Amino acid sequence: MDQSVIESPELRIEFNQKKKDLSALRSQLYNINQEKETIFRSLKSMRDKTKSRTSQIKKLKEERDEFTKQVKILKGEREQLNLAVKEKASAKKEVEEKKQEFTQKHHIHESPSQIKSQIDRLERKIETEVMPFEKEKQLTKTIKELKAKYKDLQQLGNVWKEINTTSADYSEQRRKAEESHHLVQEKAKASQEKHEQINKLFEEVKKIREEEKPLVEKYQQLKSQLEEGRIKLDELSARVTELAKIFHEEEEKSYKSKAQDRVTEVQDKIKKGKKLSTEDILAFQALND
Repeated sequence: MDQSVIESPELRIEFNQKKKDLSALRSQLYNINQEKETIFRSLKSMRDKTKSRTSQIKKLKEERDEFTKQVKILKGEREQLNLAVKEKASAKKEVEEKKQEFTQKHHIHESPSQIKSQIDRLERKIETEVMPFEKEKQLTKTIKELKAKYKDLQQLGNVWKEINTTSADYSEQRRKAEESHHLVQEKAKASQEKHEQINKLFEEVKKIREEEKPLVEKYQQLKSQLEEGRIKLDELSARVTELAKIFHEEEEKSYKSKAQDRVTEVQDKIKKGKKLSTEDILAFQALND
């Protein structure tokens, strides 16, 4: 190699400066990469949160839609029950009017048991007591009237049965209608709660995505800086390697020259009978190797 090139001070200055630049650039790229990785972890955490909330939103939508579907079905059932209640109410009113009409027509105020008791008492009296024929005839007539009244009361009993049945049916249908109404309200409330939870999660997702934007921009900037820096690093490394090869030969020659001087000193010590140090011995051995 041309000795003038090796001994060029300009190349030596360039070599030293390039090594410093290379070290500084590596440190700079390391710091940029560390910052980029920190932002990447933050973005990953945010995206995990978004994914989690999106999954919750999907599940809540399914639950809300199921409640909404149930509400629709229950409203239809409630409408049918309300119609049934109206029909039973109308039937109940008709029976009650029938009862009132019957009692007014037959002038009935006693209960069937009271009438039956009177009939039994009068019949025993005729059977066990001696009485004038006219009195017996009058009691027989009274018994006949009471029996007719009792028969009417038995008919009223059927009316009462009809009233009780109709009232029971009305009460049952009304109970079912009220239960259906409460169930509709419960399902509708549950559906609304799910909807509100969905809106809350949507707001959280929106907020997270807004927070992501500056981080994404910064991440892209750092990524570009790294790419540019690596290109520059490759160029700088290539130049430093090139200069290092040049100066490696010179340094090797310089090392051998210094080592020879050192050996000469050791040989001189040996001649003069001076004590050799460990460094002296190592230097002597290195040159012989």
